[in-house]
Amino acid sequence: MARYAFLFPGQGAQTPGMVKDVAETSSAAKKIIDDASSLIDFDLGKLLWESDAETLSRSDNSQIGITVASIAIMAALKEKGIEPSAAMGFSLGEFPALYAAGVLSFEDVIKVVRKRGLIMQKVCEDIASENSGHAPGMAAVLGLPPEKVVEIANGIKDAYAANMNSVKQTVVSGTFDSLAEVEKAATEAGARRVVRLKVAGPFHSPLMQKAADEFDKVLSTVNFADPKIHLFSNVTGKEIKKGSDAKAAAVYHLVRPVLWTAEEEVLASIIKSEGGEAEWKVLEPGPGKVLSGLWGQTEFGAVLPAVPVNCAEDIAAL
Repeated sequence: MARYAFLFPGQGAQTPGMVKDVAETSSAAKKIIDDASSLIDFDLGKLLWESDAETLSRSDNSQIGITVASIAIMAALKEKGIEPSAAMGFSLGEFPALYAAGVLSFEDVIKVVRKRGLIMQKVCEDIASENSGHAPGMAAVLGLPPEKVVEIANGIKDAYAANMNSVKQTVVSGTFDSLAEVEKAATEAGARRVVRLKVAGPFHSPLMQKAADEFDKVLSTVNFADPKIHLFSNVTGKEIKKGSDAKAAAVYHLVRPVLWTAEEEVLASIIKSEGGEAEWKVLEPGPGKVLSGLWGQTEFGAVLPAVPVNCAEDIAAL
């Protein structure tokens, strides 16, 4: 029987209408959306299926929307007997991964992510108000080595290398003005492209310290159990084995870079040592296919491709 590694997408993967067909074809997925809506007194079906792209891009909407969409797909997969033996999430995606690993209960993950999104949206609006209304954000630098992007960001005030996505792509967080400087410097240094991301703030950087402080208070009464499957941390780039470590990382997560390439290497080493590609499949349950693409850029990804799972047709094909 195959073993599965789940890669959960982060903020920016949201799309209007996401998982509508999954909820229409899977009673388990529909129940996830209904139950989550009841827990936070918020109509998530309306958010997911009737919102435009701009509405969904807000942190207070995209975070809960993507989390619920990912967990709904996971529920539909479970109906088919497909459950993870390993889970890792990119940025926000760490929260459905924490749920998948049994670290957070369903009730806690929904309530925590809702509060996280509200906190982060407020901090991002405050940063914008301090910068003449110009919203902060993130930009992906394509075609430069990660160390060069780090060097560029280090030389610009309020710019920070935030996501180590691959050897070809590094994301920088910053204020509106600092990202404009990054775009200019990266282009002059030979970057193939610099792309602004569909996110509402300068995530995984010191600019989010106020959000981290507030989120720490939210988590003070939340129980983090030890993981029941392989689980990985963006903060350390390594496997995480204690609930207490997962809890601490959830706060650091807001102000520290995402070490995604390091996590991919650890996951690949575990797959190789526990049966190899003959026994494992890598799935991306959630909107989009960004993580499947990043996994495909790794040496092991060429041997064991990741498969995006974001609609009823994808689920039926497994």
